[in-house]
Amino acid sequence: MGIFKSILDKIFHHSSSAAAAEPALALPPTQASIATDINVSSQQLQAVDVAAVLTRLALSKGGGGNWRTSIVDLLKLLDLDSSLAARKELAQELNVSFGINGSAEQNIALSKAVMQKLAENGGQVPESLKH
Repeated sequence: MGIFKSILDKIFHHSSSAAAAEPALALPPTQASIATDINVSSQQLQAVDVAAVLTRLALSKGGGGNWRTSIVDLLKLLDLDSSLAARKELAQELNVSFGINGSAEQNIALSKAVMQKLAENGGQVPESLKH
């Protein structure tokens, strides 16, 4: 399974479990567009508010680091491998060749590429996270 697929799976899991298990923490309807029919095999996020899911997850873990700009913090937040090897693999999957492997420039570009790819797959991602 590719790393981006793992990211999708984690966001789906937290999105659907938060909607089912934590109704008291639900966001207003404009922010809490959680898909009712998730088709993970086709990797469609179907209106999942990615920032809301990640913010809720970060709050449940006591902060979540700087997941909005750091690919390392995003991967750690999702309990995924954040090693240089994993980031190199993710960069290959997403065709990110900006900066030297492991550099701050590449990590920022990789974070933006992940958010852009989530948006391309139907996820609701704020413009500020994609650019």
